Amino acid sequence: MIKNRGMRHLALKVSDVERAKDFYVRVFGMKLVWQPDADNAYLSSGCDNVALHRGDHGGDAQRLDHLGFIVPTIADVEAGYAWAKSIGVEIVHELKHHRDGSVSFYIRDPDGNVIQALYEPTISPQSFSS
Repeated sequence: MIKNRGMRHLALKVSDVERAKDFYVRVFGMKLVWQPDADNAYLSSGCDNVALHRGDHGGDAQRLDHLGFIVPTIADVEAGYAWAKSIGVEIVHELKHHRDGSVSFYIRDPDGNVIQALYEPTISPQSFSS
């Protein structure tokens, strides 16, 4: 087993770094941490890191099903869903209350990556400090 504290970093291939950066900043409130050049950008939510690298999805065997952002409360998921719909973000799966107490919906970023906004009863209440 590899010791870990959970998923804290994800790297995505995107066709347009600026467009992807603007999406993650606008939709999820992420902050730019470092942009060494026009082909790479590193964003953070304060506890997670997303790297955006210019590249195509063409011949790669590596595929990502989806990435997820943990949301603090059910009300926050519901409000986020309403907001995403109101600004025209593509909804992949509608808001759903699951039997285990979780609540989620899925959207798509400008490069087609699927993102889940998720309230999960055991993870969402946790807080992290540095």
